[in-house]
Amino acid sequence: MSRRTEVCFLLGAGGEVLWSDRSGSPSAMPDSRARWEAVWAHRDELAVIAHSHPDGPLAFSAVDETTMAALDAALGRPLRYAVVAPDGVTYRGPRFSQDFEQNWVARMRDESGMV
Repeated sequence: MSRRTEVCFLLGAGGEVLWSDRSGSPSAMPDSRARWEAVWAHRDELAVIAHSHPDGPLAFSAVDETTMAALDAALGRPLRYAVVAPDGVTYRGPRFSQDFEQNWVARMRDESGMV
């Protein structure tokens, strides 16, 4: 198994990965100007922001909550958010079909070192 690290995907409505980055830590992903610029550059097609918690928990952190609120306010619309952990995926925001996650969850788990 590779080293565990948090990974972030910006996803379109069909589950396509529009942009991604990773941290060097399994439990933290520092703020990134490049990530904010990617959010803005993809704002019209961006549907979901997903990140991994390779060591758990299957939950949004307090930092996640404030970041999600800031993103929704900046974009003027709610996005869907996801956390991928070893024991599942949890979401917040507008719903998509169940087929949506089949396109990217396995890739995120692999890139995060969960598999």
